Amino acid sequence: MKKELDQLFRSTFGKEAQENYFAPGRINLIGEHTDYNGGHVFPAAITIGTYGLAGKRDDRLIRFYSENFSELGIIEVSLDDLSYDKRHDWTNYPKGMIKYLIDAGYQIDQGMDLLFYGTIPNGAGLSSSASIELLMGVIVNDLFQLEVPMLDLVKTGQKVENQFIGVNSGIMDQFAIGMGQKDQAILLDTNTLEYEMVPAAFGDYVIVIMNTNKRRELADSKYNERRAECEKALQLLQTQLPIDSLGELSEETFEANKQLISDERLIRRAKHAITENQRTIKAKNALVQNDLTAFGQLLNASHASLREDYEVTGVELDTLVFAAQDQPGVLGARMTGAGFGGCSIALVQKENVEAFTQKVGQIYLDKVGYSADFYVAKIADGAKKQ
Repeated sequence: MKKELDQLFRSTFGKEAQENYFAPGRINLIGEHTDYNGGHVFPAAITIGTYGLAGKRDDRLIRFYSENFSELGIIEVSLDDLSYDKRHDWTNYPKGMIKYLIDAGYQIDQGMDLLFYGTIPNGAGLSSSASIELLMGVIVNDLFQLEVPMLDLVKTGQKVENQFIGVNSGIMDQFAIGMGQKDQAILLDTNTLEYEMVPAAFGDYVIVIMNTNKRRELADSKYNERRAECEKALQLLQTQLPIDSLGELSEETFEANKQLISDERLIRRAKHAITENQRTIKAKNALVQNDLTAFGQLLNASHASLREDYEVTGVELDTLVFAAQDQPGVLGARMTGAGFGGCSIALVQKENVEAFTQKVGQIYLDKVGYSADFYVAKIADGAKKQ
């Protein structure tokens, strides 16, 4: 891979790349739509991700090229104008990182030639945008010797999503991609940013990612709508309860006070956020105790809640998950990511993986009319220089 990308950089920009970098994608084992509700998430970085090659220039021009969007060619921007521009397509993500780091006082005073190549399926919900953001952060941090702490790069990536791109997302994606460690999942309290590395040792089992191949455009999905519904539910609960987020509530306290919300739809949204937060803490404990059966049951319960209370699954994700749950050697399965397409995950016995992908793939093809893709997830380090 490195040799091919070095050659591509040379042929694209007419010079050698100075350095090579990589930022992973991420899966979230459990804890979905909890991050913006002040709850816990349980993500891990994976070996599927985004490669970046970079070289400084002597002027203030930044030239971006992605092999994934080769039809767009080289996109040129100036350090003197890093404003959002719809015509610049995918480059708005790395542009936003550069802009906000400069705004924070870091000195990025030369242009760059940048080549990106991602192995994350586009729109799969494995967080390609956060991967690009953290990759760009690591590149300029190294090239310009900025010494930005990784946590600040993580926060800058979230700021790019929220303020530059306009997606009201939480911090989980950037955190997992920046802070990830090989063979470790991260239990993250999104309210405090306190986190704990948890060995993700699945023994005779592996995590299989199942891609619906239905594009999930986050900014255009009902993501922001769900967030607004949770904020409304929180406001109604706050009329009687001294809380700052839904993640602070136990299931018992919520049940005793849900009449404050009155709207049945908002009650279901809040119920998911609160019960999913508790499932995430239980899932961490199950992994620590090496109780994979309990962990798998929590995955199943998570999907049921996302389907019934949060209503973010849809026929594609449900077809994959229900087919997976029916297969021998499967302890549990759930959608992962924002929903409305994208991916689901299953905990599958290693010796069953081949039969599993064939059977689930056929069921999906028969029901949906096009193929799903399957990958075994290997848990990786966070974004870094290679």
